[in-house]
Amino acid sequence: MPSPMIGRRVRAAYPILLLLAPVLAAGCATTRPGVPDGAAPTPPGIWATADQPSSPSAAPSSAVPATPAPSSAKPSTAAPRVGLRHVFPVRAGNVAYHPTHSAYPGTDIFADCGEPVVAVTDGTVLEVSRTDRYDKRGPQGPNNGGLSVSLRGDDGVRYYGSHLSVVAGGVQPGVRVRAGQQLGKVGRTGNANNVCHLHFGISPACTGRDGWWIRRGVVWPAPYLDSWRRGGNREPAAEVTAWQRKHGCPKAP
Repeated sequence: MPSPMIGRRVRAAYPILLLLAPVLAAGCATTRPGVPDGAAPTPPGIWATADQPSSPSAAPSSAVPATPAPSSAKPSTAAPRVGLRHVFPVRAGNVAYHPTHSAYPGTDIFADCGEPVVAVTDGTVLEVSRTDRYDKRGPQGPNNGGLSVSLRGDDGVRYYGSHLSVVAGGVQPGVRVRAGQQLGKVGRTGNANNVCHLHFGISPACTGRDGWWIRRGVVWPAPYLDSWRRGGNREPAAEVTAWQRKHGCPKAP
């Protein structure tokens, strides 16, 4: 847990972070939406591949391991549900976020490192990365998220959180979770510009045919975050469904 002094420093910095959010968010993205700066996209089944350490609390590693066996869960074929409870993805009293983001729809939620990251709604874990493969000298995009978790809500929407400091024990593809259940902790792994925050993205759950450029977010989360933070229950399913009808699950440009 962060010290009181660190907490006071972070809270004092929130107004500055809000002003700098569009700049800091550049660490989560390439300069153009959907274009990986000439980097080859991560092949399906590789990003979410079993970064499972010998124990759930193993420290992140920057070493690139041998290609592991896939560990992403197939999306459920059950009909999406409406009226599900939704909650704010960071369980902390002091958080800040900006309504916009660099280059593509997403939101960076600033909070102290170590604050709980929770499931937005009931659903099934889709993808988990427990290894920080980001290297600033390498391709920018596929590994920017560092430690991360994505969840397919029972509403049919995928919710993605990255830059975690740790993924909670037992959180792995195929596991059922409930709204408010802890998935990990706020961190600064990947291309987080050394700033504690959660990158939060909303997208369709077309796992296996898409890649990081979809998983990172395709619709703006801020209106939904505003509602959930106030205790409301605004649902993104209709907007995500409309986006997928228009775009499908596009391959890399």
